[in-house]
Amino acid sequence: MTEDRDELHFLPLGGSGEIGMNLNLYGFGPKDRQDWIMVDCGVSFADIYYPGIDLLMPEIGFIEDRKDHLLGMIITHAHEDHVGAVAHLWPYLRCPVYATPFTAILLRGKLEEQGLLDQVEIHEIPLGGSFTAGPFEVEYVTLTHSILEPNALRIKTPLGNIFHTGDWKIDPDPLIGDAVDATQMGNIGDEGVLALVCDSTNVFNVQPTGSEKAVRDNMIQLLSGKKGRIFCTTFASNVVRVETLAKVAEASGRHLCLVGASLKRNVAAARKAGYLTDFPPVVDEEEAGYLPPEKVLFVCTGCQGEARAAMMRIAQDNHRSISISRGDTVVFSSKIIPGNELTLGRLHNHLVDKGADVITEKDAFVHVSGHPGQKELLQMYNWTRPDILVPVHGELRHMTHQAELGQSHGIEKTIVPRNGHRIRLAPEGPELLDEVEHGYMALDGQFLVSAEDEAIVTRRRLMYNGGLVVSLVLKPDFDLACTPEITILGLVDDDEGGLIPYIRQHILDRYDRLPDRVLRNDSALKEEIRIVARRSGKAFGNRETGPVTIVNILRLDG
Repeated sequence: MTEDRDELHFLPLGGSGEIGMNLNLYGFGPKDRQDWIMVDCGVSFADIYYPGIDLLMPEIGFIEDRKDHLLGMIITHAHEDHVGAVAHLWPYLRCPVYATPFTAILLRGKLEEQGLLDQVEIHEIPLGGSFTAGPFEVEYVTLTHSILEPNALRIKTPLGNIFHTGDWKIDPDPLIGDAVDATQMGNIGDEGVLALVCDSTNVFNVQPTGSEKAVRDNMIQLLSGKKGRIFCTTFASNVVRVETLAKVAEASGRHLCLVGASLKRNVAAARKAGYLTDFPPVVDEEEAGYLPPEKVLFVCTGCQGEARAAMMRIAQDNHRSISISRGDTVVFSSKIIPGNELTLGRLHNHLVDKGADVITEKDAFVHVSGHPGQKELLQMYNWTRPDILVPVHGELRHMTHQAELGQSHGIEKTIVPRNGHRIRLAPEGPELLDEVEHGYMALDGQFLVSAEDEAIVTRRRLMYNGGLVVSLVLKPDFDLACTPEITILGLVDDDEGGLIPYIRQHILDRYDRLPDRVLRNDSALKEEIRIVARRSGKAFGNRETGPVTIVNILRLDG
């Protein structure tokens, strides 16, 4: 009879074991015929392992196979690692989407770009609002973070309540929006929390994260005395930080200029949602380029060194109206995302070489995180008093450390998930049941493909190993009509240019010994020539690996 009993499951497909790409599923009902809700649907920026790829997102085959039982996609807030995949993955799922007003405005813009706005059923939920989807009663609980309208979710089910924190911190003095309501949080704990599914990003920080107001006060003091142009780059979604920079401009007698489409889009969305009511006038980029250096402050996209963002284009003199000169100040008002250290280091050095004064969060108090340190996590445990702690939103080391922190604070039941782990929370939980299909999808231009698609794997091999293209022209009697044509891609040659003759001679030596049965068969002939060309390319440079090798065959008619 246990096969027909209702169970409550948690299943992350992204964001567990990594920072970014958040996608979490909750299922309720008998194991093989559950109803599901999805919490967040985010992207991650690809690293060098995925050459030519801008965005990665979770592989959703598991829930796509069950899309008739997917009751909704619930977005906690508008950061890309929580909402950025919606426009790409929704066509495979076609379910209702739930979001608070600011997030809904940005989401509609993304869907309109993809031509999907008229197809997606978006339910705009007010702050603190709630709705019911099948067996799930979902309540938005406003917390504080580094974006407008950050929400936790209280998910009520017949088998217990889940508190899914989303991204959060405890900001004692938020500049936009309300502080965390301690009374409400205590009441949530009093009503019972079966499982706390909690952000782990800053678990190694012993001290609280701190307040945006302190950053604002310090940046006004730090930058007010600067003489040249001031460039500040931050995350486009951090509207509160953009408002802080507007206050810096106002305090130092400078005009504000926003540079970067996503930055302008976020500010416009905030205004539309009723925020930034006293935001100052903004000068356009062309006009700002003619202002005296001491009279302008630029806020730019590109705080992570993105190649096409405004900061990188300005630094490389690729912006038509704006340039950086000796005596200017460039502030990186953000934390370096792991993996971006080398790119940002090069950018910082390039700016210093141009004579700019570069200030990062390691040099001055110009940034505060949006995630909880240990003291804030302990406060969350005290408020919610969960039976089970499920750390998410972190690498394995972050999540494991939070599980240990929770255990030391009296939470006896903890479980550290991986992407693809289906975990029973109730009854008799937590228990790892199985591991379902999971992985990554890559956005390659307009195509969404597996991150291990042959095209991406070949691209990666070309990046490391270089390539060869060999073309053969055969007469009807199988003799070569001309010498093999060889093109090398990314391979080091010697001073005499001996690589191509070396490979060609090995191909000719092998060709002369091939039997007619191979010469008649294009597939067999290509493989024989591919092997000898690859081996000779490897041997010439004494390399450990051979180049990616492609063979083309053209047969002449009689």
